This record gives sequence, structure tokens and C-alpha cells, in this order.
Amino acid sequence: MATYQEFIQQNEDRDGIRCSWNLWPSSRLEATRLVVPVSCLYTPLKERLDLPPVQYEPVLCSRASCKAVLNPLCQVDFRAKIWACNFCFQRNAFPPSYAGISDVNQPAELMPQFSTIEYIVQRGSPTPLIFLYVVDTCLEEEDLQALKESLQMSLSLLPPNALVGLITFGRMVQVHELSCEGIAKSYVFRGTKELTPKQIQEMLGLMKPATSGQQGKPLAPHDDSASCRFLQPVEKVDMNLTDLLGELQRDPWPVPQGKRPLRSTGIALSIAVGLLEGTYPNTGARIMLFTGGPPTQGPGMVVGDELKTPIRSWHDIQKDNARHLKKATKYYEALSNRAAVNGHGVDIYACALDQTGLLEMKCLANLTGGHIVMGDSFNTSLFKQTFQRVFSKDYSGEFRMAFGGTLEVKTSRELKVAGTIGPCVSLNTKGPCVSDNEMGVGGTCQWKICSLTPATTLALYFEVVNQHNAPVQQGGRGAIQFVTQYQHSNTQRRIRVTTIARNWADAQSQIQHIESSFDQEASAVLMARLGVFRAESEEGPDVLRWLDRQLIRLCQKFGQFNKDDPNSFKLSESLSLYPQFMFHLRRSPFLQVFNNSPDESSYYRHHFVRQDLTQSLIMMQPILYSYSFYGPPEPVLLDSSSILPDRILLMDTFFQLVIFHGETIAQWRKAGYQEIPEYENFKQLLQAPLDDAEEIMQTRFPMPRYVDTEHGGSQARFLLSKVNPSQTHNNLYAWGQESGAPILTDDVSLQVFMDHLKKLAVSSSA
Repeated sequence: MATYQEFIQQNEDRDGIRCSWNLWPSSRLEATRLVVPVSCLYTPLKERLDLPPVQYEPVLCSRASCKAVLNPLCQVDFRAKIWACNFCFQRNAFPPSYAGISDVNQPAELMPQFSTIEYIVQRGSPTPLIFLYVVDTCLEEEDLQALKESLQMSLSLLPPNALVGLITFGRMVQVHELSCEGIAKSYVFRGTKELTPKQIQEMLGLMKPATSGQQGKPLAPHDDSASCRFLQPVEKVDMNLTDLLGELQRDPWPVPQGKRPLRSTGIALSIAVGLLEGTYPNTGARIMLFTGGPPTQGPGMVVGDELKTPIRSWHDIQKDNARHLKKATKYYEALSNRAAVNGHGVDIYACALDQTGLLEMKCLANLTGGHIVMGDSFNTSLFKQTFQRVFSKDYSGEFRMAFGGTLEVKTSRELKVAGTIGPCVSLNTKGPCVSDNEMGVGGTCQWKICSLTPATTLALYFEVVNQHNAPVQQGGRGAIQFVTQYQHSNTQRRIRVTTIARNWADAQSQIQHIESSFDQEASAVLMARLGVFRAESEEGPDVLRWLDRQLIRLCQKFGQFNKDDPNSFKLSESLSLYPQFMFHLRRSPFLQVFNNSPDESSYYRHHFVRQDLTQSLIMMQPILYSYSFYGPPEPVLLDSSSILPDRILLMDTFFQLVIFHGETIAQWRKAGYQEIPEYENFKQLLQAPLDDAEEIMQTRFPMPRYVDTEHGGSQARFLLSKVNPSQTHNNLYAWGQESGAPILTDDVSLQVFMDHLKKLAVSSSA
């Protein structure tokens, strides 16, 4: 019998799924008592080398309200060529193409190792990928130069048959024609006037001319006469577009002293969405916005052009003093919903030293699955390498991106879908398996994910609907099926189906078994996503109180203790790390906005609700490695006691990689000992964390910010703000301990947090 750890790992490797509980409580009442909901993290396109797609269509259940896909959990009668659906128990005949099946000759989808299987759908003509660049020209000269070079480089990474388009904006918005030879021609729009999709399509000539008595009609999608003026195959316009990008000038409108440049980001995006809507609806496309500052005019403006009025801060938002916030957010939400309906993803690459309005624009990427990349300048390796990684390829030479995905979830009768949290929008599909209780984006069993990567991970929450007095029979299993349809980057339509099942357990008699099936890592991330989702609409302290209450209830349910005796409290191994994940989550930038601008908080949250389990855990509780003369590098506690004078620390927070040199090491480094031949081992010690950091930076998306600092350095704050402050200036002399570095903070330490938790969990009045 495999341990739960092995079982969890196998399931993650095979199906890309991590469940909060791997035994499910058999009634609604018992499920609510477990505090952490029955839920899972699902990575629809998890990369697997051993999963070749099959070249036929999936077999569906014939009941109209079910349509589940044939899977290894179905009961099959090989003699009668009939299978019973494991969701609605409908008996279905196999199609004629399955005439030859038998016990020894089974199709792949009935084999247990193919609980995840991918089908290639042959119907429909393939459509090319589309990349529409929307470029801000109000940049400093060297920034614009660096951005132009990155864009020219990206043309060589696109597939030759991909369509590409260019819109530039400053005070005016220009849509560039790419098909004219020898002369640059563009359509110019005012940056202050809001246009309807129909007006945009008429002005760009995407409508058929009106005949007498009839209105103009949109051209049929893929009608070359219209769309090809603005969207051309890369192989045809490579030279033209490279020259056009090379000749891009800064926005010519003069910017008076004390003013911000006028940026019409809102109209530029509206035209980009309208252009694709009119030419290629429901086709894989990316709108890639490159901006170097906040939108300052027209619809969607975030701040006025007067430099003396600063862009909104958290303080302004709390005091209801951000005058453009609601209107701009509403404008961008309407745009993102239009893009999502058409299956188009929107990426935002925002590089500036001040804020660029990500708070208002984040929904564009959050609802369509696009990327957000934030940096100080387009002229940094952080932007250049991250942008290059957007076009990275997998082991078979295909792009790691998929388009126009829909995810449908089917459940067995005892379960209903409460909702999901991740980069998707609801398709408002009601069905028998949709719960009335919403968690995240609920009220539906289907979601649209316009743009996916192999790392895109959704959190799905379920409700056990079985009543307490009608238990599931012993040995019963609950099942969930995930059906993801998407356009692969080689333009094939594909369907990936994952079917999982878990046993039902009676929480009265089998509570120990349920407890040992708890996956504390997945549960910490699933609860954190709920917290971050709430933080978008609720006050920070309320979210923290809610998380604390849930943690206390979980400890009361599963902790072993004598009433009112905190010292007797203990948690079993399967829950022992959970409180410390919650401790670090409470201090993380996802819930604490102090010291972060609204844009930064939006950026951190954006990545947290879409990354897979491993990356999410690093974001919640950064990893700390220690390098010393006493042995190989080792992971150490994220605690101030790990900061020692003769150590080098490497901290990975996902967004930053911090190399911290202890006091003694820093002094030796200043004295230049690493240059002296007999101190070769010191030179190697200094090099080791650099090599490890380099390795992490090679693969991480987005590329992390690299910080090299030392004891007493100004950037040491990156490390000091993350470690558990077990020694502070308040308790430094109480223990007479010498190890570690005291941290000047009034934050509570993990030890104090745990003491309070124990006290509250064992209290008889709670």
C-alpha cells in the first residue's frame, strides 16, 4: 500500500491534480465541519512526455444533460458492446468503430493509466495564431529603442504563418497597414473619443459597404480584403514590419514642463479588441500591450496630466479619494469581457519607475489568461528575457501557449461545483452539478480560459450535497471529470479529459483516515486563493480575521489537547505544517498592502492565482538556502536565527532572488580574499549561490528580480521582511542567546503566533 504522500505525488504527475482531502466526507454536514472545503488545484495542460494525443474524437454519454466522456471508471460489457456512464448511469452502445474491443483489446481511454487523455479533433479548418502589438510611444528615447529591438527580435520567434499586427499610441492612436509596399500608411484615431465596436469596424473598412436601403454588414471573418491590411502573415511582412518598428519615433506632441505625456491607452486597447472582434472572433489571438506609464487621457484614464497630482495610492483608495478609479476599472472590465467572449488573451508589459495603472487594467489579463510583466524599464534584462520566454518552446518544438480554452467540470451526484479561482471567466452554464453556494467564480460548470500555458492552474471548489441521514454506501466513490477544449499552438483543436475518483468516508467512524488523507500543501494554497479572492473586494483586516477563524476551527477539529491546557496541544503529521503556511501567508504581499503600491499588489495577486502548487508555496513561504564552509548547501528555516555572520543565504520568493552575505563573509569579500590563490575555497563559496540563482533564473517566468546584498546593506530589507522574527529588539536579551540576527520589528513571531493559536484552540469558551 502506497503512503498518501506517494499517492498524492502519482496523481499530480499523472493528472496535474492536488486535492485538499483525498478521502471525501460522505455528507454535507461533515464536509462543513472539516473547515477546508473539498477542493482541488488542477493544471489542465500539465506537460507530460508520456501522453501522446490520440487521433480520434472522444465517445460521449448519450444523455443530453450529461455528455460525460468515456473513461476508465465506466463499467463496460465487452460482449454486448455497451458501457455505463459513471456519472448518470446511462447505458450507451459503443460506436461502430469500437466493434473490435474486448478484455484484451481495450482502447486507451479505458486503461487506468490514461485517467488523463488528449484527443485531436479533426473537424473545422485550422486558423493561424494572431499577435497584435499595441505599443506606447510616449517613452524615453533609450527605453523606446530597447522595446523596438525586443519587438523586432520577437518576429523571428513567431511561427512563419502567424498573423501579426501593429497599433501605436501616444496622444493619437495609429493602426498601421502592413500590406502596402514602399509607403507607410496608418489610420489615425483621436485618443479622447470613445468609439463603439461598429464605428471602429466601419472606420477601418471592416464592414461591407452599405447598399441602397441596407446597412453595412461586417465582412465575413477571415475575409482577406479587409483583415489582411492590418494583420499579415509574418513571413510576408517580416522585412516591412522590422523597418516600420525601426522607424518608430517618440510621440511627437510636446510635453510641457510639469506635465505627463498624454497617453490614450484606453482607446488603443478598445481599437485592438474591436479589430480582432471584427476579423477573427473565436480564434486564438493575443493582444500584447507595451506601456511605459499611466493612461492620462480619454476613457480609461487613471491620472490627469498634471505632475503635481500624484497617481492614486492605497491611502487615497481607502479615503475614497481616487477620482478615476471606479470609472477606469469599469471601462477596462467591459473591454476584458469583450475580449474574453471572443477568446482573445490580453498581455500587459508595464515597465516604468512609477505606477502604470495596473490596478485598473489588471482585469484585462486576469479574465483572459494573459501575462502581466512589471519592470522598471524596457531596457533591463528582466523585461528582455521574460518577453523572450513568452515564446519558449516545449520538447517537441511547439509553443508553450494554448488559446481559446473552455473548461467543463462534471461531478457524480453527491457533489456540486461551487466555483473556481484562476485566470478565467464564467460561461454561465447552468446544470445539475452547479451549486447555489458560490466560492470564487461560481454559478456555472463551464469557464472560458482564453490563453493557457502548461503552468496555468485553477483552484476548483466543490460542495458535498449528500444529506447526513442518507449516507453513501460503503466503498462508494465520488468522481469528477474535467474536459478542457483548446486550440493548440500548432492550430489543432484538442480536447484533454481528466477523470478522478476518491473514496467516500464516514466522518464519524473514519475521522483518522480522513485526517491522514489531508494534503496540507494543496489546502494552504486553496485557502490562500480564497483569501486573495476576498481581499479584492473586502478590507484587509476582515480577510485576516476570516483566515484566522478558519485556522482555529481546523485546529479545534483535528488537534489533540486537554481543555484549557495549551501545552497539551499537538497536531498530527499531516497537519503540522499548515499553521506555519498560514503565518507566512498573513505576512505576504498578497494580503498585506503596506509598503506596496496598488499596482504591485495587483501584480503579486495576479501571479498567485494562476501558478501551480510548487510556485504558489514558494510565494507564500519563500525558500532559504544556506552556504557555509561546513558542508554542502542546505535548506534552512525561514527564520532570523538562520542569519549568521559566516553564512551566505540564498532566498527565493518567486518574484525576487536575494543573495545575502553574513557580516564576516561581507568583510572578507571587501578585503578581497577571494582574489588570493590560497583562499580558493572562499572564492568557490561566493560563487556557489550565484550558480544556483542563475539556474533558477533560467526557467522562471516571469524572470525574478535579482538582489545581491550583505549584512547592514540597504537591500537586506528584502530578506529581513520575510524571515520569521524569532529574535527582535524586544526579546533579544531575554534568552541570553547569541545566534542569529535581531530584527527591528513589532510583528509577532511564529512562536508567539503558535502560542496564541494553541490558547484559542483549547479554550473551553471558544
